Amino acid sequence: MLAATIRITRDFDVAEECVQDAFARALATWAQQGIPKNPGAWLTTVARRRAIDVGRRRDVATRSQRFLVTDDADVGREVSDGDFEDDRLRLIFTCCHPSLTTDTQVALALRMLCGLSTTEVAKAFLVKESAMAARLTRAKKKIALARIPYRVPERSELRGRIDAVLLVVHLLFTTGHTSPVGEKLSQIDLVERSLDLALMLRGLLPDDAEVASLLALILLTDSRRGARIGADGEFLALADQDRSKWHRDSIDEGLALVGASIRRGRPGRFTLMAAIAAVHSSAAHWDETDWSEIVGLYDLLLEAWPSPVVALNRAVALSFAEGPLVGLMAIDELSTDPQLSTYPYLAAARGDCLERLERLPEAREAFEEAALLTENHVERDFLRLRIAQLS
Repeated sequence: MLAATIRITRDFDVAEECVQDAFARALATWAQQGIPKNPGAWLTTVARRRAIDVGRRRDVATRSQRFLVTDDADVGREVSDGDFEDDRLRLIFTCCHPSLTTDTQVALALRMLCGLSTTEVAKAFLVKESAMAARLTRAKKKIALARIPYRVPERSELRGRIDAVLLVVHLLFTTGHTSPVGEKLSQIDLVERSLDLALMLRGLLPDDAEVASLLALILLTDSRRGARIGADGEFLALADQDRSKWHRDSIDEGLALVGASIRRGRPGRFTLMAAIAAVHSSAAHWDETDWSEIVGLYDLLLEAWPSPVVALNRAVALSFAEGPLVGLMAIDELSTDPQLSTYPYLAAARGDCLERLERLPEAREAFEEAALLTENHVERDFLRLRIAQLS
């Protein structure tokens, strides 16, 4: 809805207001007339019409008409299901314009395309909320002042912009896979949106190994969806999941995509991440996981994409490949990194190693720190259960 409305307003904030107005009108209208056959198209049409009205009253439409990548006949037409895919792609490529820094491209796309709050976007980047709010405001102004066109680039331009787009779709998926805040473990709508976008990008660039690998990564990781929550709604770690509940078709498709991507030459970050997911998916049981292979893949990933989070994941894999003491030493080396100072998974990983070393008071302290930093209620309950079991 937002993507379709921005096509008219050329202003992110005004588009958000029009979308909110459409929902308000739906609350009043649907209660009397019933829910329409296609609610999404109804809401999008109302939001776009509201945008046209706002533009006329503010004289925005006349001033910005020459910037729009749509003709007059398109402005007043009804919206169908097929419009949504194109508009989402237009929005993501508009946000991921090379005139913006990569971090800003990704942050803006997450905020506008995914509907994430500024707080959630800040958490994804491990920065303060105030700093992220300022970054987003500057990005919106730059898009307006630079008259960045609202369109999917020509095929010749795609290569130069695809890296940021892939990162956006990946962060959209990870945010949906494990919600940073809230009472539910996952936001399935974000997971499915990321899968739709990955499939669209695959259609645009069918020979791109990184595009194929991102799709594989999403398929392989999401294949575990049905096994992550227990009968009582509790979180189940990878070691405790019933792997018979993993979606086999998604795994087979993901493994085929990863294999094809690796054969194309030197793997990029998404190919390596998908390969790590493939090792997990290929193990019939937790005890059969090839942790040495995973550590080796993380070594390559650190070369391709140096990141404290990747280093932490490598340290966790190392704790299973070479023992909890080796893993704990690697984790402690990362504890002074400012980006990880409020990252709950560092404290949780440290607690796990300490528990396996039977240093239970220290493990309890680490899990308590992780619980304080965790805002996802399902994960927090899982940590509190581990604390109770240590007691």
